[in-house]
Amino acid sequence: MGISAFLAAIAAFNIYLASLPPISNFEDIKPNPVTTVYASNGEVIKTFTAFKFEKVSIDKIPDYLKKAVIATEDKNFYKHRGFDTMGMIRSTITNIASGQVKQGASTITQQLARILFLSNERTFDRKIKELIIAHRIEKTISKDEILEMYLNSVYLGSGVYGVSSAAKTFFDKDLSQLTLAEQALIAGLPQAPSIYSPFANKEAGLRRRNQVLKRMYRNKYITLEQMQQAQKEGLRLSNKPRIYSYNKAPYFIDFVLNELKNIGFEEQEISQGGLKIYTTLDYKAQNTAQNLATSTMAKAGLNKASNQIALFSFSPTTGRIYAYLGGKNYEQSQYDRVTKAIRPSGSSFKPFVYATALQQGISIDEQIEDTPLTIKDWSPKNYGKKYRGKIPLWKALAISSNVAAVRLIKKSGVDAVIQTAREMGITTPLANDMTIALGSNGVKLYDMVVAYGAFANGGFKVRPYSVERVENSRGITIYENSGPKIVKVINFETAAGMTYMLRKVVEIGTGRAANIAENIAGKTGTTNDYRDAWFVGYTPDIVTGVWLGNDNNAKLPGITGGSWPARIFAQFMKTAIQNFPKSVFDYPKMNGSEGLSPVKIEDNDIDETVDETEEKNADIKQQAPTPQVIPSATSKQQNTTKIKSEKQKLQQPKKQFDTTNTDLIEYDDEKLIPQNVPLPGA
Repeated sequence: MGISAFLAAIAAFNIYLASLPPISNFEDIKPNPVTTVYASNGEVIKTFTAFKFEKVSIDKIPDYLKKAVIATEDKNFYKHRGFDTMGMIRSTITNIASGQVKQGASTITQQLARILFLSNERTFDRKIKELIIAHRIEKTISKDEILEMYLNSVYLGSGVYGVSSAAKTFFDKDLSQLTLAEQALIAGLPQAPSIYSPFANKEAGLRRRNQVLKRMYRNKYITLEQMQQAQKEGLRLSNKPRIYSYNKAPYFIDFVLNELKNIGFEEQEISQGGLKIYTTLDYKAQNTAQNLATSTMAKAGLNKASNQIALFSFSPTTGRIYAYLGGKNYEQSQYDRVTKAIRPSGSSFKPFVYATALQQGISIDEQIEDTPLTIKDWSPKNYGKKYRGKIPLWKALAISSNVAAVRLIKKSGVDAVIQTAREMGITTPLANDMTIALGSNGVKLYDMVVAYGAFANGGFKVRPYSVERVENSRGITIYENSGPKIVKVINFETAAGMTYMLRKVVEIGTGRAANIAENIAGKTGTTNDYRDAWFVGYTPDIVTGVWLGNDNNAKLPGITGGSWPARIFAQFMKTAIQNFPKSVFDYPKMNGSEGLSPVKIEDNDIDETVDETEEKNADIKQQAPTPQVIPSATSKQQNTTKIKSEKQKLQQPKKQFDTTNTDLIEYDDEKLIPQNVPLPGA
């Protein structure tokens, strides 16, 4: 009975469609307006624009390209009336069973209807409208005209609309010059332009190309020999400067797009929906970060493509992302070293060891031995084999004593330190080994900055976000951020104690190059043979992390965390803290001491040239490899009053916060590769 009723409904719907008239004035219909992305001050930082657009007639489009698109997107294109009835039945059954729209079964005509008339929201209502409009389009113009309009309008990534622009952007060729393999690659892009873009991910683009070639063979458009030969063809991309759509913060924009997709927006809706996307980006701070990446890397002699930098900055109270730099040159490499690169952190990991000790009741003034140490067959060493006898905990962290950190993790327990790091935001694998006290394990810059935020705000992990709100083409707000996702991870006293000690690091310890203001705390990190250099620091309102290293894991020329990374941090923060001129830590003074210096550290206690007392000669036992992750296939002005209010809320330990869904980055299906393998896109 149910099947009969369903078939009757399909028949009735077909009768209704047959009664619909053609679309009048169809030639006047234009695609949806341009989507624009704004920084917090209203500056336009990205447009999805059709400036890379060239209309070409259907007879000028290569036959194999047309067939490749049809084989991939709609194999029954020349047989249906705007929609594939059998495909629609299959997808309808699946969608009804799941209670939501999971399968689209969209034909080329339906996709064109969406481009010209509709949004990309995945609702039953929109799908019905799509079917109706698609059928009316079929009544209005011919199949070849539909295909021509689609091939000229479809978004193919990198600010490119239409196949003619794609040929020039990706291969620097006219359509007539494309090989079969190149045509197949373009034909595979409409489904997910950012995933299959050969600029962003060559491997994924080639896999998709080969799938298209298989479909062409199965549909008897090409021979087996043609398929096999085309699948063997290498990828020869244009080496001309790539003109992406207007984009002033490309790594940040990639993060924004990913966040929008996680919210529920589809890529085509973002690129062609005429949206206004308001973000958290501090445009002035972002500019400073980008300029520093260029000037500082040149001053440091880091001019090779493998020499890289990453910087990430956000509010530990609101979660707003202020600056985001995933590498020194997006044109050369789109690989995001903020959220994807996994690198050993060196001594910048030590605060998790100290925080664990404070959580267990140890005082910052408790004495610890800074003397030679052997545990079984492992003898960690301080830099220069320099030891100072008994010193207070705060001084041990300020001078970055290795043996003190190992003694502390031995006392607190490796499991407890791992638990602290995990709760604070470290998501990468951590070996159950005392060497993690010296930062032997790989971490992500994103995770480190999030974790240090808990030291700044009274003990809460705050999830960073980039999108304040989204308006549709009619100016109606269709998404607005609901506020920070917050979870308590360490107690207020621990956060206060850690901030006291990390201020010591900056005032009189290894991070003195970052000491540009009274209320700055942070930690340096340098790994074996100068392969990685870190500085992660914060004020009450901003947390910023800087990483320098090589994509191929080669040695840096003697660069430590206390040198260039600390200097970059300092120069960046001079700009960033201008929005918070009266920022002070709302923490009590430690042990009634006046100011920051109950005990003075002499200058000769810290090496000025190599100002890390850490890993260069640390003799780390069972050091974990340096893995890298392969990527798997809202107001315009910052509201200082609201930020202060949020900070006051954070300092109320009895307040209950939403603790769900606090981890932004997912790691399913990611693979790890050894340390000597270059990063993707390098």
